[in-house]
Amino acid sequence: MRDTILKFEVSALAIRARTFIFSDPRSKALLPLIARTAPSDATVMITGETGTGKELVARYVHQQSGRADRPFVAVNCGAFSETLAESELFGHERGSFTGATNAREGWFEAANGGTLFLDEVGDLPHSLQVKLLRVLQEREVVRIGARRPVSLDFRLIAATNVDLRAAVEAGKFREDLFYRLGVVTLPLLPLRERPADILPLARHFLGVYGEKSGAPAISLSPDAEDAVFHHAWPGNIRELENVIQRATLVAPGKFIEPEHLGLAAAVPGARTAGPAPVADAQGLDDIRSALSRLISFGEPQLLDRLIDLAVREAYALSNENQVRTAQALGVTRNVIRTYLKNAGLIGD
Repeated sequence: MRDTILKFEVSALAIRARTFIFSDPRSKALLPLIARTAPSDATVMITGETGTGKELVARYVHQQSGRADRPFVAVNCGAFSETLAESELFGHERGSFTGATNAREGWFEAANGGTLFLDEVGDLPHSLQVKLLRVLQEREVVRIGARRPVSLDFRLIAATNVDLRAAVEAGKFREDLFYRLGVVTLPLLPLRERPADILPLARHFLGVYGEKSGAPAISLSPDAEDAVFHHAWPGNIRELENVIQRATLVAPGKFIEPEHLGLAAAVPGARTAGPAPVADAQGLDDIRSALSRLISFGEPQLLDRLIDLAVREAYALSNENQVRTAQALGVTRNVIRTYLKNAGLIGD
């Protein structure tokens, strides 16, 4: 299986903000929606845990749009104090409040003609949610202390690591703003739920930081790869990048061993059956229900098709590693190898 790698150059960005690497089927499934969304001017909501690459996706959407040669302005809503947030977003006139010695444009005006990326939009105070909704509806802002609105042309991309629907139900986020922001939603899964992305990402960061540290030929040993693959990565891609960067600096030779990774379970021989499980009782119930329907409908060659589906999915999620595929399915490598050969997925 080949990795999907999308690279784009932006000055003064972190390494992770210049490269997409998609190998896992769950990651690749998002690509068509991104491709259809990017050229439009639709407002986009990107959801996902911290460190999953939300700003990366936002920058990519911007650069694939008609606004690519215009400003991309990234703003972290969680970095504002409530008293300064309105001024930061919408600007102010001179003398409009104590300390306002000069007129100043807000981030919406700074992004005029381009794209404004509001990260952690769920952290906005309720009072500002009302004003944000008006800006999105009217496409104009009124600076603090001003009487005349400033007309704007911008695209908004928002991101959040919280469940905004739950926040709406709890009365912490406006329902009308929720729907206004979510014209298109791009959900980014945590790294533990797209395990086939782990090693390709690790190898990418190895190449980047190995070259920076003066060790371009450095690589992960088999045990280190195993440790990386089976780690839960609660910090997602950001954590993975930091771990690899550190490992390239502390490893004395050409191979990174588990002890150089600094992971709690990164010790030789500490192998598990696979990444942190994500299936739950509800998932098993869904599978059982689907099976019942297929059996009731008399699906032809059902068992053969289910086995084929299970092997192909496990093979993809294991990054085409036969040993890990066998571990995931609870069979021997010889069984998997024979099946893959018969299915034409590998050669003799």
